[in-house]
Amino acid sequence: MGLIEKNIVSADVDLTDAYSSSVSSAVDLVGPAVSRIERIGGRGGHGSGFAISPDGLIVTNNHVVEDAKAVRISTPEGLVTDGRVLGRDPDTDIALIRADTSIGAWARLGDSKRLRRGQIAIAIGNPLGFEWTVTAGIVSALGRSMRAANGRLIDDVIQTDAALNPGNSGGPLVSSAGEVIGVNTAVIQGAQSIAFAVASNTANYVVSELLRFGQVRHAYIGISADTIDLNRRVALQAGMPQTSSVRLRRLEPDSPAERGGLQEGDVILAVDGSPVAGIDDLIRLLDGDKIAKETAFLIFSVQGKIETRHVTPMSRPA
Repeated sequence: MGLIEKNIVSADVDLTDAYSSSVSSAVDLVGPAVSRIERIGGRGGHGSGFAISPDGLIVTNNHVVEDAKAVRISTPEGLVTDGRVLGRDPDTDIALIRADTSIGAWARLGDSKRLRRGQIAIAIGNPLGFEWTVTAGIVSALGRSMRAANGRLIDDVIQTDAALNPGNSGGPLVSSAGEVIGVNTAVIQGAQSIAFAVASNTANYVVSELLRFGQVRHAYIGISADTIDLNRRVALQAGMPQTSSVRLRRLEPDSPAERGGLQEGDVILAVDGSPVAGIDDLIRLLDGDKIAKETAFLIFSVQGKIETRHVTPMSRPA
């Protein structure tokens, strides 16, 4: 083997070792915070969850806890304890649990707005009874929308090719830096290498609402949308600082958005003067305080103009 071939092989080994080291380090940081979650009462079943505080606050999927008021929590260290469901939000498929005792290790919710396609994505969970399993892949797409179990559209969803199976639900999707960037929530049956996670910024907002109010207050305008790169010329023209924004993909008939003059293809730049750089911003800005209040949407319209539309959100319909 010549010198050039040896150098190429050495470089390949270094890259492989660097990748392995990144994944292993992230798993070492977050893995101890991941628990197996089993429902007590109601319909049986299990999934995954992860602690976000040392006193036993655990994030999981709503469809993991479903109708149960209590759960059994098993940690990698062998601790088994019960916990109660503090709150749930079917619209984002996020639920919050409080363990009856401190469970020690906990993980940090990262900023999903900083994610880029192609970044390493690591899933940790309990698929098909194989406890504390690790799979890895990349972030395949950002700002997706998907249907929750109740039929609602979940926005700000991360698509990944990290392998997920039943039982992974509620477990963390982790970056190579050891931060939780999403909550694993769904796979498409029959598809390969397509799985989804609710973005960590959405999860963080839901957790805050559940802790403050016991429920998540949603202002409804009746849209589905995608996060897109924002043309620099448009941003400068509108005087906005962000490099990304939200494009309306679909409007519900006779919805507040349609009545307010928004159209499919419009790009939302700001809500009441606050920049909208992604779906997570839109979810956060359309909280319960906006219900029944006229709200200004700064848009780049499909006609190519910077305009303001006034929309009055309503309470999420049953």
